Amino acid sequence: MNSTRKVVVLGANSFSGQDFVDLLLDDPKYQVIGISRSPERSAVFLRYRIRSDLGRYRYHALDLNHDAEDLLQLLDVERPEYIVNFAAQSEVAPSWDWPEHWFQTNTVALARLVNHLRKQDYLKRYIHISSPEVYGNCHGTVFEDAPLNPSTPYAASKAAADMLLDVYQKQYGFPVLKVRATNVYGARQQLFKIIPRTVIYIRLGKRIPLHGGGRSVKSYIHVRDVSRGEAAVMEHGQVGSLYHLSPVGGVAVRTVVKSIVEILGKSFEDAVDSVEERPGQDAAYVIDSTRARTELGWSPKMELTTGIEETVRWIEDYWQQIAEMPLEYLHKS
Repeated sequence: MNSTRKVVVLGANSFSGQDFVDLLLDDPKYQVIGISRSPERSAVFLRYRIRSDLGRYRYHALDLNHDAEDLLQLLDVERPEYIVNFAAQSEVAPSWDWPEHWFQTNTVALARLVNHLRKQDYLKRYIHISSPEVYGNCHGTVFEDAPLNPSTPYAASKAAADMLLDVYQKQYGFPVLKVRATNVYGARQQLFKIIPRTVIYIRLGKRIPLHGGGRSVKSYIHVRDVSRGEAAVMEHGQVGSLYHLSPVGGVAVRTVVKSIVEILGKSFEDAVDSVEERPGQDAAYVIDSTRARTELGWSPKMELTTGIEETVRWIEDYWQQIAEMPLEYLHKS
């Protein structure tokens, strides 16, 4: 009897997607197919590319919006048991400039995908990567049954996607499981994110702009802890359920930046400039992950300081390539 399980990872080129692929490839029972809209990137941003054996992995450059027919045909040929969807327009600030692009990818393209999949007989589980930003500004600790109250076009597009999936689950029994993780970080993250950007700016001798003085509270969680949680949801979660993945409590962005500055032997005052807060920026994301901890036996393992040190080493190891790359978000529709 063949015990191999086939998993399609949409958004496999993304920060979280590539780490999930790498985690799955640790287990010989998985055959993994990665799909993203861009050509496959290098080991600078894809952890699995440093592996010596990628015989159980295949990659396809297909766009949810522009290559929908080819993507759906590929899925029907491959007949995966699991689909894990990281594919999304995911940045907050640019979503104010191009809201139609966020809704097209995060909601409209998803609707076409799910409506096709619900008519097929091969899919056992569809794991959707949502976002705690759908809750808007959080006061206190937020549980899975909290109402949706998005504050930005990005968050609104993700909330709409989640509601659409709930409709298909209720009406057709679509096998969806949703994951909302807090502020994911680690080696190979997008360079414009606060932790890698802080390291890069210090190495370049540039001052770090801190929105709102860095007073907003985030719940930083290492990407490998999130990948382990997503795998646990895929394997053991209850269909129709939502799972939070988060540490206990949060920490101000300012505190995280200060720790990076100190690791690199610099003065916080000499390295940072406070700038105006971004529109719709929620002040806190502290979400409760009791369900994942009790039902799945999951908990985060990576301490924040250790994860930051790992990120610093990654930038140092690949500095020659990273130093030549753009440090700002580059929008693609």
